[in-house]
Amino acid sequence: MTTSSTENLPSATLRGSILYVEDEPISFATVEGLLSGLPDVRLIRAQTGDEGVRLARSEHPNAILLDMHLPDMSGIEVVRRLSEDISAGSFRVVLLTGDKLNIDVLKAMSLGASEYLVKPVSRQALEAALERALEVKVRKTP
Repeated sequence: MTTSSTENLPSATLRGSILYVEDEPISFATVEGLLSGLPDVRLIRAQTGDEGVRLARSEHPNAILLDMHLPDMSGIEVVRRLSEDISAGSFRVVLLTGDKLNIDVLKAMSLGASEYLVKPVSRQALEAALERALEVKVRKTP
């Protein structure tokens, strides 16, 4: 069946650097594949929370995708360590987790994460969340 719908086309407006803090290679590869058709998106990977915090501060990504379960610390701790940067509007954090809404997700959101997506995530949901996260950064850029 042929359709003329544009819903499967990649977003033409999505651009910027995105830090994905994820220790599972399959999860990273999945997101990398979902974003691969977007030439204006640069995906940066951190495999631990500590590396994610360090890269967030040195690479200045436009947005962060964050897994809640990392080998060295929880996603809550990563958000806590980045809370000043989040408050300053340096970037938005989108939780990308296998967990449904629970107390840990709510805590991370209360500390500054802007939203959460449950794995596996569709390309449309991921792009929409990243567009919302990147929108704030674009507005603040002179």
